[in-house]
Amino acid sequence: MPDTVAIIDYGSGNLRSAEKAFARAAKDSGLERTITVTSDPDVVAKADHIVLPGVGAFGDCRKGLLAIDGMREAINTRVHHEGRPFMGICVGMHLLAKEGHEHGTHKGMGWIDGNVEKMTPDDPSLKIPHMGWNVVELTDAGLKHPVAGALEAGDHAYFVHSYHMVLESDDSLLGFTRHGGRVTAIVGFENIIGTQFHPEKSQRVGLKLISSFLEWRP
Repeated sequence: MPDTVAIIDYGSGNLRSAEKAFARAAKDSGLERTITVTSDPDVVAKADHIVLPGVGAFGDCRKGLLAIDGMREAINTRVHHEGRPFMGICVGMHLLAKEGHEHGTHKGMGWIDGNVEKMTPDDPSLKIPHMGWNVVELTDAGLKHPVAGALEAGDHAYFVHSYHMVLESDDSLLGFTRHGGRVTAIVGFENIIGTQFHPEKSQRVGLKLISSFLEWRP
């Protein structure tokens, strides 16, 4: 049977565009994958790959996720304990942090040592939200990573955000971009990866990254 990919529906995220991008990436790569958008923890608990998208405020997204009975436990078990590949996108990545500081302080999953803070570019003429195409620069760890390493020098990805993840160390940093200072673009460790940019909106570059994720068996 094809591997199943669960894109979690918790009331936040570009679910249709994500579903289409993951299906397109699987088809273009010749991979047999069943792409499912779901709010059912039982489906997530059996999925081979798990995707947590996210659009909006940290606190609202956290609230939406916790409102689905058993969903956080299913994610934690399947990803953290059973080692299935996981991708967080935008606010889905933010939720991996210890805390989000948007309209108050909200606890995250605590999988990544860092907090989500409002962007404050060194150049006051730069606009927030940070919106548009930016180059993603990989760290040494990112270049060697089986998913992030699919990106090449000069690759641009599509960003739209006002908050970003401030890491306590670079241990989990795989890639960054620049917008009045360094901005975390890709984080990861073990079977977990997160992107600040939207791969489902990043055309060729996004499809490369998604394809590598779908092939990933950490």
